[in-house]
Amino acid sequence: MSAAQPAVDTDEALLAAWTRGEQAAFARLYDRHDRACFDFIRRLLGAESIGVAEELHQETWIAVSRAAAGFDAGKARFATWLFTIARNKVMDHFRQHAKLVTIAGSEGEALAQALPDDAAATPEHLAHGRELGVALLREVEALPLAQREAFLLFAWDELSLDEVAEVTQVGVETAKSRLRYARATLRTRLAAWWGKESG
Repeated sequence: MSAAQPAVDTDEALLAAWTRGEQAAFARLYDRHDRACFDFIRRLLGAESIGVAEELHQETWIAVSRAAAGFDAGKARFATWLFTIARNKVMDHFRQHAKLVTIAGSEGEALAQALPDDAAATPEHLAHGRELGVALLREVEALPLAQREAFLLFAWDELSLDEVAEVTQVGVETAKSRLRYARATLRTRLAAWWGKESG
């Protein structure tokens, strides 16, 4: 077997292979997570230019490469660790620029699909698709940053509550509370959209 081809193709195995000097392993790891990582950074930055997102994305992967030897697979999945580093880069940027930002993008439809969690929220209630997505994005922008990131990590990036808590550096109950408040706020603000379905 080639030295550049780890026996096990998990994220953790690829990162370990990189620490042993296998360049191809890091390239595969990057290819696997680069889009999700960039999208997460871009959505948190919101109104910032795409150039800022690209810069922080690059800084995130540089940090991953430099800290690879210290990664402990027994404490977290690679994806959780990666999102934690990405979030820290964004938070550092926010602190440096001392301003709040909003979410921008065209992923409203997918976010709308992720919002409901009760029996009344059937696919029929999401028939407005694009229009509802635009409305949802507008309301997500208005959420406090802590609630916004909890919602994005859970609903969009599909992290577990435990992982959301780890990435955002709070307890699981706090993460759960932030997500609950975010979803309750969004449902309330978008109540008229659900009414349009039955009206």
